[in-house]
Amino acid sequence: MTDRTSAESAAAQPTSPWAPFGHTPFAVLWVATVVSNVGTWMNDVGAGWLMTELSPSPLVVAGVQAATTLPVFLFALLAGAVADIVDRRRMLLVVNGLTFIVVSALAALVALDAMTPGLLLVFTFLIGTGAAFLAPAWQAIVPKLVPREALGSAIALNSMGINVSRAIGPALAGFLIVTVGLWSPFAVNAASFLAILAALWWWRPPPEPARRLPREHVGGAIIAGLRYAANSGPLRATLLRAAAFFAFASAYWAMLPLIARQVLDGGPTLYGMLLASVGAGAVAGALILPALRKRLGPDLTVGVGTLGTALVLLAFAVVPNPVIAVGASGLAGISWIAVLSSLHVSAQTALPDWVRARGLSIFLTVFFGAMSGGSLIWGQVANLWGIPVALVVAAAGALLLIPATWHAKLGQGEALDLAPSGHWPEPAVTLPHPDDRGPVMIQIRYEIAEEDQKSFRRLMGDLARARRRGGAYGWTLMQDAEEPERFVETWFETSWINHLRHHERVSRADRDIQAEVQALHRGAGAPAARHFLALHSKQDVS
Repeated sequence: MTDRTSAESAAAQPTSPWAPFGHTPFAVLWVATVVSNVGTWMNDVGAGWLMTELSPSPLVVAGVQAATTLPVFLFALLAGAVADIVDRRRMLLVVNGLTFIVVSALAALVALDAMTPGLLLVFTFLIGTGAAFLAPAWQAIVPKLVPREALGSAIALNSMGINVSRAIGPALAGFLIVTVGLWSPFAVNAASFLAILAALWWWRPPPEPARRLPREHVGGAIIAGLRYAANSGPLRATLLRAAAFFAFASAYWAMLPLIARQVLDGGPTLYGMLLASVGAGAVAGALILPALRKRLGPDLTVGVGTLGTALVLLAFAVVPNPVIAVGASGLAGISWIAVLSSLHVSAQTALPDWVRARGLSIFLTVFFGAMSGGSLIWGQVANLWGIPVALVVAAAGALLLIPATWHAKLGQGEALDLAPSGHWPEPAVTLPHPDDRGPVMIQIRYEIAEEDQKSFRRLMGDLARARRRGGAYGWTLMQDAEEPERFVETWFETSWINHLRHHERVSRADRDIQAEVQALHRGAGAPAARHFLALHSKQDVS
């Protein structure tokens, strides 16, 4: 599906890395997606090159990259929440259909020589908006295409397909621009959407299990995703490393059309060759990445990839030679896939299934926010002081942030079991119709010996973050002034429905923390939760 899905790694690898092709739905959608991605890369090359003809300003040309990535920054959170709520196949059909209409109109306007810089940015933004709504849904359907034991190989094959299309699309676009015309990449991209629409129409996923609770509202789902991210140390570390890398790596993607045209004095064929070299390097990187990551670990892999990206930026700045540029672009592809894949794996392992699309949408927001902001910054720097200066500054910044962000370790979630534990007992309630009532207050009392209280407070900090990830707010831990060995844990949730959702979401990792806390409890029996409902009725704000 997209670069955003290519790095997911959640299951043990099967005997053969080609095993997912034995599952017809995966094979059909994989082929259709490769065709669609070839068209997307052709569209990107055409838009970047067309803008160099419409406006030579580095800031305006960099605006194409910003218009591509800004929609994901703006809409990914909404898209992730929607993808966790609605029928994903139907969502993919609708969004792909609307995007097909947009790219067809773009192709027609370019063919009629009616395009302007502002209009091109508008169309690029609309296409990017479609991609923003597609990405979380694509991520979420991969486990439905293959059995769990084949999931890792399926994701690796998606990565391979993405980078094969990255290698084919730009080269084909450059050839068509020279031989047919600048409108042709846009027309091919429009036609490529027919393949993905046909495949989605043919695919019939297995029916979803019946829901015990009503669907979340979009606003509450977004808040739940943000709450989870804010209280997940593994995900926060991943987001920090992502922002640091993409803000500086964006200089490469933003400046590449101008590097080909102005620095290297080339044409669309050279531009296509540079992007094709990136794709070929990414394919090679995908092949060597498992061994590299096993040998270096995720942090060193990202460090090496960042170093490679900085070297590419410096090569473009100080050695303006087309042959060297093509070789450097291959290194850029290897470095890009090494960093992107490692960051994706770290994000995936930090997320349970119930919030996966939303959590990954937050990752995408950081990813594309850094890419959009970086593109505009480097375009302005190039506009003021020249392209080589922008590239050197970006390379220096990328290198400086390696030690500055080293404390944010990747892959922390790999040791966590985030599957639902189901260990919380069904809450006892005798009040009639409690579902629409809220807020809910939950209290648990503990008896902790003085010598255990330091460990207890430390563990309760971990448990507080676990509670908040599941929907808690206003969490407090109070000590009895009269009986210092008695503690009361209190937290609130917005409604009774949301508290029942919390019961479904509590993970095995949360259960392990809770078990350590309860082992320190000296009272008779395990600490019991008491539930209190507000006296007034309230609509479910989930």
